[in-house]
Amino acid sequence: MKLATLKNGRRDGALVVVSQDNTQAVFALDIAPTLQYALDNWEEASLLLQQKYQNLNAGKETEAFPFEAEEAASPLPRSYAWLDGSAYINHVVLVRKARSAEPPATLKTDPLMYQGGSDAFLGPRDDIELADESWGCDFESEVAVVTGDVPQGVSPKEAEQYVKLVLLCNDVSLRNLIPGELAKGFGFFQSKPSSAFSPIAVTPDELGDAWQNGRVHLPLHTHLNGNLFGQPEAGPEMHFNFYELISHAAKSRPLSAGTIIGSGTVSNEDTSKGSSCLAEKRMLEKINTGVFRTPFLKYGDQVTIEMFQEGHSVFGQIAQKVTPYQKPLQENHYGTHAS
Repeated sequence: MKLATLKNGRRDGALVVVSQDNTQAVFALDIAPTLQYALDNWEEASLLLQQKYQNLNAGKETEAFPFEAEEAASPLPRSYAWLDGSAYINHVVLVRKARSAEPPATLKTDPLMYQGGSDAFLGPRDDIELADESWGCDFESEVAVVTGDVPQGVSPKEAEQYVKLVLLCNDVSLRNLIPGELAKGFGFFQSKPSSAFSPIAVTPDELGDAWQNGRVHLPLHTHLNGNLFGQPEAGPEMHFNFYELISHAAKSRPLSAGTIIGSGTVSNEDTSKGSSCLAEKRMLEKINTGVFRTPFLKYGDQVTIEMFQEGHSVFGQIAQKVTPYQKPLQENHYGTHAS
């Protein structure tokens, strides 16, 4: 099943069911007005949404309309929690080198995770509005999952049942602000602005054999200004799977339905597959040539993130342009698509 949220001028948008080929959609307002509502009532709502999905694919939904990713918000325009792991060991090692920091001693036994801002995600086609280029803006291409209500203390095995949806993420980072923040000993804040997510979220069964042991076994394609930047495999080198990340997050507290958990930047030791962020490429340049050559994002740069299965886009495409931040004249920035 594939779900998306269209902008409609309201903070949480309107839930739609999307066809398997990503071309058609139908509103699900008779079942759930928003994706969060569906997640809060998943046992009943998912069955009804699945039936609508089957009808849409069979051409039986008379009120179907063309699905346009440009009109989509992130599937959850805001969530109760955004918890981002760093499950790819190669990425952790490289970015720590980039800021002259050692990996933690528990790197392979205890997942890294931070809690980011979740009150205002960017849509998959929204600009990355950057106030200052000197902050070192970077993209981070990731896989993420959305959970149901997770009780405190679940084991990784128990956590499997709480994965409701899978999606892609651009976890935007401001690299030049990170060292100063971490030096305070209190974690990320200003260096982690709003993240963006793919236009479509899918149930794990939609991935077929690509969903194995809490990992998505497909390459993640990132392009920068139209040029392939990287296509590392998301599955084999994900050291901690999503079940382990959920268990880690729920060690001392329950997680509410709608919690999003990220994999961290997808990364492979095989450098021929490219990278999923600029920081990695810059560190490899430093190792190989002694200097950083690739700049961080500048105004006008465009980033796309997408994943394919048998030639078909699974989640649709994140496509964002870096633009100068303009202070809004009005506070409402939730979009204008009418439902």
